[in-house]
Amino acid sequence: MNYGKLAKCVLVPVVGSSLVGIFATRNSKEIYDKLKKPAFAPPSWTFPVAWTSLYTIMGIAKYRLASKEKESKSAELLYDTQVGLNFLWSFLFFKWGLRGTAFIEMAALLTLITLTAFEFYKIDRTSGLAMIPYIAWVTLLFR
Repeated sequence: MNYGKLAKCVLVPVVGSSLVGIFATRNSKEIYDKLKKPAFAPPSWTFPVAWTSLYTIMGIAKYRLASKEKESKSAELLYDTQVGLNFLWSFLFFKWGLRGTAFIEMAALLTLITLTAFEFYKIDRTSGLAMIPYIAWVTLLFR
């Protein structure tokens, strides 16, 4: 096991999301609490727990994929693109208040996450399956 590579794969999404939190979502809890939400919407306290867990799992999945002999540039590109879109969404929704654009971007994000999971699955079944909680969470938020 390459602990340096594992740390990098996990820390990129975790630290990246922390920076997004600093620059884009400082008042996200207040904004979220004021939104008109369906009964099944998760409470605001679940977001830091869920996202930290999901980013960690995503990083581990990326590490597993990167550790395989068979490289996949398309899987890596999909992964990096969906992480970038994930970070962008917070700016669109919370910082800039572009709710409609954020909705469209989330549809693209969900598509890319799903494609990433399929590409990961082709190379490493566990990595692909590890993306399912992320797909489920974004699907719940998309509703």
